[in-house]
Amino acid sequence: MRRREFIKLFFLGTLCRSRVAMAQRSGRVPLVVVLTPYEETGRNVFTPISRGAFDQALRELNWIDGHNIRIDYRDAGGDLELLRNIANESVKLRPDVIVAVNTPLVAAVLDQTHTIPVVFGLVSDPIGSGFIQSLARPGGNATGFAYGDPSLAGKWLELLKEISPTITRVAVLFNPGAAPGGGAYYLQPFSAAARSLAITPIAAPVRNPSEITRTIASLEGQPPSGLLVTPDYFVASQRELIISLAADHRVAAIYPLPAFTNNGGLMSYSIDEHLEAQLAAYVDRILKGAKPAELPVQEPSKFKLMINLRTATALGLTVPPSLLIRADEVIE
Repeated sequence: MRRREFIKLFFLGTLCRSRVAMAQRSGRVPLVVVLTPYEETGRNVFTPISRGAFDQALRELNWIDGHNIRIDYRDAGGDLELLRNIANESVKLRPDVIVAVNTPLVAAVLDQTHTIPVVFGLVSDPIGSGFIQSLARPGGNATGFAYGDPSLAGKWLELLKEISPTITRVAVLFNPGAAPGGGAYYLQPFSAAARSLAITPIAAPVRNPSEITRTIASLEGQPPSGLLVTPDYFVASQRELIISLAADHRVAAIYPLPAFTNNGGLMSYSIDEHLEAQLAAYVDRILKGAKPAELPVQEPSKFKLMINLRTATALGLTVPPSLLIRADEVIE
């Protein structure tokens, strides 16, 4: 490394550390607000991040809650109106960083502030949603970690066809108010993949449990049908109902989150990243002086395939050995 570059990096590192030290000496402890769509109640329930894991990730970076940092956790309990409220209340606190985990939460926060740094996770389409200008240079006050590109819809459909090869039509379940692009983000690649697999695609927008019930009930019988559940906070909050209905109506379904498979769903294909550590790393960098506009949005590189053999047997499906070999976790 050239001497001039070394001096520059040394100066920048010292400046960042001095900012933190000055804040601590002045008696002001940085505040980080963490917003999630659901309450954390157990391993098998969908929770975007674990509080314990996030706290530990920050401790490993020398940020200790109640000592040199304050962490305020808030959840919306799956309620859209409460989701907006906790976003508004969090902005009023003027925290140093807001961590928001899902698309509607990020949208609600960014509607209220263009100055407070926001670190997001599990956002499917941050550019299309208007949160950032580009992945490499977000350009505003938000950055973070995307869920994955729309081609995931094609992968989900291929896996569903592999485990249930007789299906000839598949419904894609989404909530227009919660899904990216109102559902279009995954619908377009889903429809293209369906045509290539000789499957009739069915768009299934749902806004309440009654619509979910009618949609899944309509898939029972002939011709054999499947169900693809997309990642949005509403359908995740209805996971128990969806899993139960899929079993009752003998519909093969693939899900975007491991919690579905843990709770009796047939199979899931989802990101397999340590989101807590990634979010904590960006919080650490921002607290030390980095700007969200200059921190690139990262996309997942690891995915996890889970299969529930008990559910497959109950549906009369024989899981191909080639699929079992590729599975990262099998529930027997």
